[in-house]
Amino acid sequence: MSQRVCRFCSSSELHSFVDLGLTPLSNSFVHESNLDKYEVFYPLHTYVCQACFLVQLEQYESPKEIFSQYAYYSSYSDSWLQHIKEYTTRMISALRLDQQSSVIEIASNDGYLLQYFLENEIPVLGIEPAQNVAAKAMEKGIPTVTEFFGTELARQLRNRGYAADLLIGNNVLAHVPNLNDFVAGLKILLHEQGVVTMEFPHMLRLMLGNQFDTIYHEHFSYFSLQTVRNIFAQFDLEIYDVEELPTHGGSLRIYAKHQEDVSKLVTSRIEHIVEQERIAELNLLSTYRNFSRKVTQLKRDILHFLIQQKNTGKTIVGYGAAAKGNTLINSCGISKDFLAYVTDKNPYKQGLYLPGSRIPVFPPDMIKETKPDYVLILPWNIADEIMAQTEYIRAWGGQWIVPIPEVKVIS
Repeated sequence: MSQRVCRFCSSSELHSFVDLGLTPLSNSFVHESNLDKYEVFYPLHTYVCQACFLVQLEQYESPKEIFSQYAYYSSYSDSWLQHIKEYTTRMISALRLDQQSSVIEIASNDGYLLQYFLENEIPVLGIEPAQNVAAKAMEKGIPTVTEFFGTELARQLRNRGYAADLLIGNNVLAHVPNLNDFVAGLKILLHEQGVVTMEFPHMLRLMLGNQFDTIYHEHFSYFSLQTVRNIFAQFDLEIYDVEELPTHGGSLRIYAKHQEDVSKLVTSRIEHIVEQERIAELNLLSTYRNFSRKVTQLKRDILHFLIQQKNTGKTIVGYGAAAKGNTLINSCGISKDFLAYVTDKNPYKQGLYLPGSRIPVFPPDMIKETKPDYVLILPWNIADEIMAQTEYIRAWGGQWIVPIPEVKVIS
């Protein structure tokens, strides 16, 4: 076996972080016609670099294989759209964006974000390699490049006259196997006084919240602020501000600029969060080893609870065919014996089967028809939104199960 090296700093000092066994790709949903065929399972084993503390997965499949056709559409979460509307309003005001500005989003998905800039007559460009979701953006009138982002595409776009006043990347940094090429591309495409904003799950919140299910093959890397600051600095980009967000169980939104751009001052929020990470000892290998033991116990607790309920004749279904749910289901060994089915609002997932477990996916109305005793909320990060949508289960005494950060039943 070839020696593992860190995808950022090339160190060979990588240590085991969390090993979740063998699982299929979390968004590789199975068509009914393929139920009698095999699936490919890959090791879901994360490592932490002793030199730069980047947590990472090995690359088993190319981004082209994973993302060229993608089952995730951003527009199906009401809370996410509200989050994006607020962001858009703030950025238009803060950066004084107008008809002469240029807003470019990497991993623009179905146009969930750029549509709001377009409504304000601000020129936009989406970059989205998944052709099926990019087509939805183009139906909204959003010009979209269906390619993967890196230095080559960045140079092509600069040669075509693009220079981003606002360069956006929401939940894309974790999906990039070649981090150095990606961040170098940001440097190329950013206008001399432009701003990069990126959102990504915060490693600190993952560990404090036992969020092991946010580990899946589409996420190649997992970031602390200190680590991502070092990565950006390597390419002469400076993170000058940061916000803590509730999305995805606890995320960071970073604001970056060219190091030579003196028009923007570095805020004290940067050092405040770096200090939080230091207090949590994210700079010690022992911290990462201890987390693995917590994950093992939580997986046992989840399975134990489900076994108890099924042994007393209770019916349990899942809500949300999310990638994190597939990690939880497969790593805990949850099968159709435990979950009769899973529901999801996304029509592109309905009628399919979850990867690995082969649990069927139905529209949410299936819950009203079968009246289960429990609804297991797999995308626990939007539990409030899901409970509001399924409030009707109280009519027959139904309850919700939220599995993260610990098993919790809500009546």
